[in-house]
Amino acid sequence: VQLQASGGGLVQAGGSLRLSCAASGFSFDDAVIGWFRQAPGKEREGVSCISASDGSSVYRISVKGRFTISTDNAKNTVYLQMNSLKPEDTAVYYCAADSDGGNGLSFDKGEYGYWGQGTQVTVSS
Repeated sequence: VQLQASGGGLVQAGGSLRLSCAASGFSFDDAVIGWFRQAPGKEREGVSCISASDGSSVYRISVKGRFTISTDNAKNTVYLQMNSLKPEDTAVYYCAADSDGGNGLSFDKGEYGYWGQGTQVTVSS
């Protein structure tokens, strides 16, 4: 199993980035894919997750209306479109997979068996 996160970078407040998570080694269509982030000195927290089977999704309250999660099942890829970025969005962003989707949409880190390497997002004020 491999999850490859990309798309991070440095952006000014109010700007946008699109993160990608390319997955392989499991049946993507059955999975729940989550995006998490971890800022320095803070716990890793859930940002958004999506069911690849039916497209249902949930968002952290602080990003709702600014971030959009989506999948391209033909490419086994999940995207996180991040608009109206704020300095408090600065973190390393990780994608993670619950490969059989058995745990449903969740921000419980323990329910994701596979993790990507992370991509840095820095939002300057």
